[in-house]
Amino acid sequence: MKTALLIIDVQHALCAGEYAAVGIDAVIERINALSARARAAGVPVVLIQHEEADGPLQHGTDGWQLAQRLVTDAGDLRLRKTACDSFHHTELQERLQERDVTQLVVCGLQSEFCVDATVRRALALGYPVVLVEDGHSTLDNGVLSAAQITAHHNATLANMTSFGPRVAVVPADQVVVVA
Repeated sequence: MKTALLIIDVQHALCAGEYAAVGIDAVIERINALSARARAAGVPVVLIQHEEADGPLQHGTDGWQLAQRLVTDAGDLRLRKTACDSFHHTELQERLQERDVTQLVVCGLQSEFCVDATVRRALALGYPVVLVEDGHSTLDNGVLSAAQITAHHNATLANMTSFGPRVAVVPADQVVVVA
């Protein structure tokens, strides 16, 4: 299977200050190591950025920019989105088809929003997904801790069978990326 790595919403506003995801420094380190392996293997790396009409993720603002600690490459694909689902009204599906991608590795922010929505849509489109177990995070929400939310999504997504393709939840250092 030809793979692509999706790095979702690792943006300044979600990595620093009041909206910083729990454990974000370690998550970014794991994503950087994984993306380096992906690039070395010739696997497309897709950097996805969420934007809103106003607020901390308004296009072009400092908060909208990719996190400074996130290592990027000029050859990475960049994609802007306005919904939690990275496929919704974007060119993601076309870009993946152009590259004959048949499997996705997904990491980024936030577990219960954009990571969840993108994984579910990928399954609906027929892509098997490797969800990086320790490569996504979120914030405490007043009901559950960020760790509980992330663990819940790892378990829930791994147990979805209705789409056909499945989600494999794999720690970052064990993810195999092949072109």
